[in-house]
Amino acid sequence: MRTVLQRVSRASVTVDGKVVSQIQSGLLLLLGIESQDTNEDIEWLTRKIANLRVFNDAEGTMNRSLLDTKGDAIVVSQFTLHASTKKGNRPSYMKAAPPAIAIPLYERFIFQLEKVMDKKVGTGVFGADMKIELINDGPVTISIDTKNRE
Repeated sequence: MRTVLQRVSRASVTVDGKVVSQIQSGLLLLLGIESQDTNEDIEWLTRKIANLRVFNDAEGTMNRSLLDTKGDAIVVSQFTLHASTKKGNRPSYMKAAPPAIAIPLYERFIFQLEKVMDKKVGTGVFGADMKIELINDGPVTISIDTKNRE
């Protein structure tokens, strides 16, 4: 499971001209799911995201977490995070889980993140053509892969 998280001062997801999620200060999470991902990956990643100290304290040092700031989050499915560009010029997405596997894991990830944060999390629409607007705060952009925990 991979995520690219961006600290945002605001973000929104639009599908078919309708805003389906929007937040102010918090994290926009692009989430890529592999067939081999497990509940253990979900639990580890949601705890990591909620506790990652990427928000500034009073001195301007990144020393506060999403939990500390009571910030918001939006989770958007992003199979292209598993693109392989080793051969040729057309990316391969062989490692990305098919929808039958990815959708339940995506839903469990959202449920677990809401549980860890003790608040509702915004989402995109799985498989939809989404338009994402954001103001990256910092900018702060971090990628995390549950297969590279050490």
